[in-house]
Amino acid sequence: MGEQKHPLPPFTLETAKQKIQMAEDAWNSKDPVKISKAYSIDSEWRNRSIFINGREAIQQFLAKKWEVELDYKLKKEYWAHTDNKIAVRFEYEYRTEDKKWYRAYGNENWEFDENGLMKKRFASINDLPIKESERTL
Repeated sequence: MGEQKHPLPPFTLETAKQKIQMAEDAWNSKDPVKISKAYSIDSEWRNRSIFINGREAIQQFLAKKWEVELDYKLKKEYWAHTDNKIAVRFEYEYRTEDKKWYRAYGNENWEFDENGLMKKRFASINDLPIKESERTL
């Protein structure tokens, strides 16, 4: 048996929400290595218009992300699920080095392998400039 990331599919409402909370917590850690361990070795991503394949590429992408997205804070919400797929709605806030704040909104579609590792992640994301006083996260 290879590596596993519980809970495993098929997902129930409870285990889908557990998987989402685990992802939210991991992403808020801003630790690319920790986060990448939730994905299969050959995981496929679409993040906005960027296509990423594999854990090493995921780690590199995330490390670069948090060099420019400072004070990052994320919230994910359950949208729907099937046996091995979960859809989430999310928003996150960050600031840039020049002290401009943004809120990003989007949706993600996740597909998991039998070991509970995410093998596909497709994210659609839009950024909205906000004032620091408009932050909610």
